[in-house]
Amino acid sequence: MSGAFHGAKLWLTLDGTMLTCLRDDRPDLPFPAHWDLPGGGREGDESPLACALREMEEEFGLTLDPATLTGRAFRSHADPAMRSWLFAGPIDAAQVAAIRFGSEGQEWRMMPVNDYLAHPHAIAHFCRWITAMRR
Repeated sequence: MSGAFHGAKLWLTLDGTMLTCLRDDRPDLPFPAHWDLPGGGREGDESPLACALREMEEEFGLTLDPATLTGRAFRSHADPAMRSWLFAGPIDAAQVAAIRFGSEGQEWRMMPVNDYLAHPHAIAHFCRWITAMRR
């Protein structure tokens, strides 16, 4: 696995729930109508953390404190020769109340973590990543 990275996702939790978004249901998208995590693909030469923070602001209108996040690299599902990152951290009730959902996706939800991990429309490799981060 090279040092290059494909993208970054965020696993943000509050009282046993996690921030999720339901992807658009379009055949041109990977994982249409599946529950996703905030985040996305790298732009330019940004770092993994900068990628995750930018995507969070674009998708949910929130600015996160990078000091609250810890990250881990995983083999990229989109390109196994590259890495993707998962950053984990808390989200508080005030941040949840301040969410301004962007134009990507059908809806967002604070979903119980165990419900996500068992959901038939959760993205399987994110379930594996979350399980690895919980250890």
